[in-house]
Amino acid sequence: MKFTELKDKDIVELQKLLKEKKSLLFETRLKLKTMQSTNPSELKFVRKDIARINTAINAKKDVK
Repeated sequence: MKFTELKDKDIVELQKLLKEKKSLLFETRLKLKTMQSTNPSELKFVRKDIARINTAINAKKDVK
């Protein structure tokens, strides 16, 4: 997911997406701890997506 895709969405959509990504992060961490997943780089991508979404939310809040 790129920032350009996120900047066109409104705050409600971004917050919904953030909630989904946080639950995905939890599930990914759980899978890594229980050895169901062998790809630790998944965590990195999910965390970066969360950071991008937070950046987009903060940018929208500053504009208003």
